[in-house]
Amino acid sequence: MSTGDRIGPLAGLVVLDLGRVLAAPWAGQILGDLGADVIKVERPTTGDDARSYGATSRTADGAERPSTMFACANRNKRSLTLDLAKPEGAMLLRRLGAKADVLIENFLPGTMARFGLDYASLAELNPRLVYCSVTGYGQNGPYRDRPGYDGVFQAESGLMEITGLPDDQPGGGPMKTGPSMIDVTMGFVSVIGILSALSHRDRVSGRGQHVDSALLDAAVVVQSSILQEYLFTGVQPERKGTEGNGGQPARIFACRDRQVYISAGHQGHYEGLCKVLALPELLDDPRFATGRLRAANRKAWAAIAEPVIARWKSEDLVRALVAAKVPCTPVNDYQSLLEDPHVRHRGATTQMVNPASTDDRLELISSPIRLSETPVTYRDPPPLLGQHSEVVLTGMLQLGPDEIDGLRRRQVI
Repeated sequence: MSTGDRIGPLAGLVVLDLGRVLAAPWAGQILGDLGADVIKVERPTTGDDARSYGATSRTADGAERPSTMFACANRNKRSLTLDLAKPEGAMLLRRLGAKADVLIENFLPGTMARFGLDYASLAELNPRLVYCSVTGYGQNGPYRDRPGYDGVFQAESGLMEITGLPDDQPGGGPMKTGPSMIDVTMGFVSVIGILSALSHRDRVSGRGQHVDSALLDAAVVVQSSILQEYLFTGVQPERKGTEGNGGQPARIFACRDRQVYISAGHQGHYEGLCKVLALPELLDDPRFATGRLRAANRKAWAAIAEPVIARWKSEDLVRALVAAKVPCTPVNDYQSLLEDPHVRHRGATTQMVNPASTDDRLELISSPIRLSETPVTYRDPPPLLGQHSEVVLTGMLQLGPDEIDGLRRRQVI
């Protein structure tokens, strides 16, 4: 699909995505889902490290599927291979940068400057360029040169310390979240910065700017009310396992067949819960009159309620609580999640053709962005390495076949 054929709110934007692994590529995919022409620039031969991360598989006829890490963050992109360490490769990227609207990169600070590809250098060629650098610690500060990954920032930011079971419970201690939550958060934060810079360029200044995105910054801000509590009180919040951060009760409870999560901190929800459980004494007991009191006396509350909840079958309890308008859900595994009728209705996944085998379909995670007039589109599956090198160099830089063949012989592409 040519740039002119693309649809969506960002149709017409050209994005150079030099990101690797997850955070920066996630940002590029969001822009691609919204219609931008995203050109993924990768190293020849090996490509993005994400191509070798996560689970891999093959189709029945032996065709390779993309790795799960690569597949989740690289649809709606065209793959161009360039060796930026070679002068010819760096020159080609400068020429592309002169025509692009956005460039995303996640090299350590100073790396792009060594190639003459930093923001200051490219802004001289293209003052309208919005240049987003995604790094662990940002472009300034005493830790700017340190590398890091998602788990490092969960630990460093204090997020790991407040996640998991209390120390006095079996299995207690700091815990990493299951998915790479900081990487994904960083992708969304970077897109907010990019779109803000584009809006200012187009409405006010006519010039782009440098977007400095740091994973540690994202890891700090994602803690929201828990960190704010510490700022106001100076008291380190306790690790609470599955308990919610608002009123009580809000946590996992064990039914006789499986676990359910109930969030009944709001007084009306609490009253509904007590009625479903047929425990009027929990409404009359002054120890449980408010959410704060229920939090302070949660062990006493649990001693009364847990044995009653344990006698319920989870499906029956959830049905009764839903009828009483009490927020709740079974604790799903992925199979249960994807079989849920509401999740299916919302289109949580989408299928795209495997570029390595037209008979194979890749089931991918859908975008959560829902727009009434310019919805996201799923046009191009995660690309093969270098799949679009020739068409990009021909279309954007008007290189001829002999020039492209020469670049291949010299291993520039």
